[in-house]
Amino acid sequence: MSPVMVAMSGGVDSSVAAALLLEAGHEVVGVTMKLWGGPSDTGCCAVSDVDDARRVADRLGIEHHVFNFGEDFERDVVAPYVADHAAGRTPNPCIECNRHLKFDRLVRRADALGFHQIATGHHARIVSTSAGPRLGRGIDQAKDQAYVLHVIEEPVLERMLLPVGELTKADVRRIAAELDLRTAEKPESQDVCFITNEHGREAFLGDRILLKPATVVNRDGEELGSVASVELVTIGQRKGLGLAGGTDPRYVLDVAVDETGDRRVTVGAKTDLDAASTTLESWRWVGDVPEGSLTFQCSAHGRADAGRLVDEAVVWEAPHRRIAPGQSIVAFAIDAGTGVEYVAGGGIAGRTPL
Repeated sequence: MSPVMVAMSGGVDSSVAAALLLEAGHEVVGVTMKLWGGPSDTGCCAVSDVDDARRVADRLGIEHHVFNFGEDFERDVVAPYVADHAAGRTPNPCIECNRHLKFDRLVRRADALGFHQIATGHHARIVSTSAGPRLGRGIDQAKDQAYVLHVIEEPVLERMLLPVGELTKADVRRIAAELDLRTAEKPESQDVCFITNEHGREAFLGDRILLKPATVVNRDGEELGSVASVELVTIGQRKGLGLAGGTDPRYVLDVAVDETGDRRVTVGAKTDLDAASTTLESWRWVGDVPEGSLTFQCSAHGRADAGRLVDEAVVWEAPHRRIAPGQSIVAFAIDAGTGVEYVAGGGIAGRTPL
């Protein structure tokens, strides 16, 4: 078998992915990407994560290397994250990390080192369809990560291995415990790795840009108050708006930051969060447009709802909660041959008119 480069984050899933490939007879080399050089007490970029990956590799008896992609991470993930917040958008840094680092920069490094096959510990599957390989949902629906991986291009899918996609999280932890891997009981990483629990998003952004106030208005344009930092406000937000009076809660419906410097946050009732469609600012189909029904997922841990793509928008079958501009929307279809739900396309939500 050809050698496999396994991206080892220092978590239990990638640890078990490496172990399973080794057991299957592959020549396995583990690599860890050092992405963030600042403080980290969440996510997957802490110094301890690199050490955990190295120790697991030692336990398995495989080579382990660390690639420093810090400059790429700052340029392609952190800087756009800050710029999006400054523009009143809500970005998806983990997806951009997958797009630019894990499945571009790392793949190019694999090519340079002569590795054809690449593996990760993500909960997803490669589905062989009549149209070619597609990214399918993982067996464990509660841990499925197809949404955050939807940016993987077809040529990369052809060389990807996702060993834990056929396992539940409980199975993964059981295997890790049986192999006495130090990551067996390690908590999951779910937060943005460069935003610390100690200081938070406000401090992170405040160190990089000037946080600016915005006027809070209702749907009729009547001024209700103000927020200190428009960069911290997102669609659907209820708390932290500083609105006094009234018995009904008010939610953020729109965040507007225009080129003239005008900054407005529009609020309304919970029912005002419903929209018939969601505007798209970009979209990419994976191969040909699939026949049959589609569902669209709008957050990493959210459900997928039925809809259809019409011009430059997703039109929902039932009213859908407004999606913040900058968030990814991923379309899923069902492969007739395997019955597996797979990524059919994906894009970025734009600003949906009120």
